[in-house]
Amino acid sequence: MSAAPAQAITFFAFSVAAAGTPGPSNVLLTATGANVGVLRGLPALLGVALGMAWMMFIVTFGLGSVILNHSLVLTGVKWCGVVVLCWFAWKVATARRAGAATDGRPVGLIGAAAFQWVNPKSWLVCASAAATFLHQGAGSALGQSAVLGFVFFLACLPSCFLWLAFGAVLQRGLRSERAFRLFNVAMGALLAASVILFIW
Repeated sequence: MSAAPAQAITFFAFSVAAAGTPGPSNVLLTATGANVGVLRGLPALLGVALGMAWMMFIVTFGLGSVILNHSLVLTGVKWCGVVVLCWFAWKVATARRAGAATDGRPVGLIGAAAFQWVNPKSWLVCASAAATFLHQGAGSALGQSAVLGFVFFLACLPSCFLWLAFGAVLQRGLRSERAFRLFNVAMGALLAASVILFIW
């Protein structure tokens, strides 16, 4: 097997593991699935996948090094992320049965995509990918970054769909209003816990 296909397969496996493991985006998708079901939660799923793919492209192409090498910019991004994550956590925790995570409506494509930029796990995944999978002899930085972004998108959709579907399955067990509120509070607490990781 030549180097390029082997690298793509390895990166795909990395992407499946990165996208499928617990994190703020998957907590958000689980809460969305539990609140509005799979069908109405699909825009959020697509937003997570597109947002992560775009972020993967931008960070591996060079933005990551700019941010990581300038402490003032890094600090600004960090605290903006803390504020937004806390806001999302509050919306999840206080969501009503008719909606999902924001103002009685499911998180949409744009909201879920933008969420990736304040997601600490997303930054760690993209920085790790840039350090591990970019190679001087594998083509231009633009071409490699585009391939990494596209492959991550393909891996992210099925991996994150499982979390959305898991939330929809849980929806059946949340028949009482009290159980529903407790679930949302638990999801909000998990999302808020990621703020600690972001601060660290």
